[in-house]
Amino acid sequence: MIDFAGLKQQHEAISEEIEQAISRVLKSGWFILGEEIDCFENEFSDYIGTKYSIGVNSGSDALLLVLKALQIGQGDEVITVSHTFISSVDSIIRNGAKPVFIDIEPDTFCIDTTKIEQKITKRTKAILPVHIYGQPVNMDSVMEIAKKNNIYVIEDACQAHGAKFCGKRVGSIGDIGCFSFYPAKNLGAYGDGGMVTTNNPELAQKIQMLRNYGQPKKYEHNFVGVNSRLDEIQAACLRVKLKYLDKWNQNRRDIASLYNKFFKDIPIITPSEMKFAEHVYHLYVIRSGQRDSLQKKLSEKKIHTQIHYPIPVHKQKAYQELGLDAALPVTEQICKEILSLPMHPFLKEEDIHTIVEAIESSL
Repeated sequence: MIDFAGLKQQHEAISEEIEQAISRVLKSGWFILGEEIDCFENEFSDYIGTKYSIGVNSGSDALLLVLKALQIGQGDEVITVSHTFISSVDSIIRNGAKPVFIDIEPDTFCIDTTKIEQKITKRTKAILPVHIYGQPVNMDSVMEIAKKNNIYVIEDACQAHGAKFCGKRVGSIGDIGCFSFYPAKNLGAYGDGGMVTTNNPELAQKIQMLRNYGQPKKYEHNFVGVNSRLDEIQAACLRVKLKYLDKWNQNRRDIASLYNKFFKDIPIITPSEMKFAEHVYHLYVIRSGQRDSLQKKLSEKKIHTQIHYPIPVHKQKAYQELGLDAALPVTEQICKEILSLPMHPFLKEEDIHTIVEAIESSL
C-alpha cells in the first residue's frame, strides 16, 4: 500500500522531539493558554510575517470567529468559491451572512478574479479567497478589487501553510488569514487546531477574547464568545513541526516536480504553478476524464487516492435548500475529473514511479 498522507512516517521522523514536547507540558501542569501557546503564536507570526497570531481549536473556528469579529452577519454577503472544503462556506452561513459563489480557474482551481467585481453589491462585506491545495490565489487582483470597493479580504489559507504569493506568505496579505492544523495538513497537529493571523491590533484583541468566552480577563465578559482555544499540548507539538515545515514543503515541491516529469507523455492534466506563486502541494491533484475507473484501478493496486472535492458546496443538499445554487460550469466540470494522488514529504522516487506506471497502465 502506498499511503496517501504519510502521517506515520512523519511521526517516526520526529517522535523523540514530540514526546519531549508533550512531556514538557505534562510536567508543567498547565494545559490551556500557557507558555506553549504564547511561544507558538509568536513563532507562527514570525514565520508567516504578521504582527499577531491567535490560536483557536480548528480552521473552521478560525473562519467563524474572523467573520464574527468583522461583524459580518444578517443581510451581508461574502464572495467566495464553491470548490473548497465545506468550512469556508459554513462559516459565512453560521454568522447569518450569504455566500456569493464565483467560479474558479481551470488551471489553478482558485477563484477566478476576473469574475469577482460583477458580483459585488452594496451588501458585499468581504472576499474570502481559498488558497486551494496549497496554490496561492492571485492576491494582487483580490486586494485591488477589495480596496476599490472598501471591503475586507479574509484569506482561507487552511491548505497553504508556507505558500507564497510574490514572495509573501499567504495569510499575511489580506486583512486577516485563517489556518487549519488538521493532522494531514502541511503543518498538522495531533488532533484539531487552527490559527488566525493579522496585522490589525484591534482585530487580534477581539479574536483573543472571542476564543475565550469574550473575556479580556478571567470572569469578566465584554461580549458573548465561545470556547475555542488551541491547547498547550497541540501548541507544543506544532512548535516542533514548524521547524521542519520549509524542509517538508520543499520535499513536496520536489515530489510534485517528479510527478510532472514522469507524467509528461501520459494523457492526464497535471497541476499548474503560476509565475507569482510558490505552491506547497498540500495535495497533488490531477485531472482525467476517466477519473472514476482510474481511482478504482489504483485502489486495486493498493495505491490510496482521494477526491477533493466530489460535490461542490453549491450542489450540497444543505445549500440547495437555502437557495444557494449557482451557475459554475468550471467548478462542476472539474469535480468530475479531479483525483488527489499520494503526496507527503516522505514519498520515495520509487513510489512515484510505481504510481505513475499504475496510472499509465490503467488509462
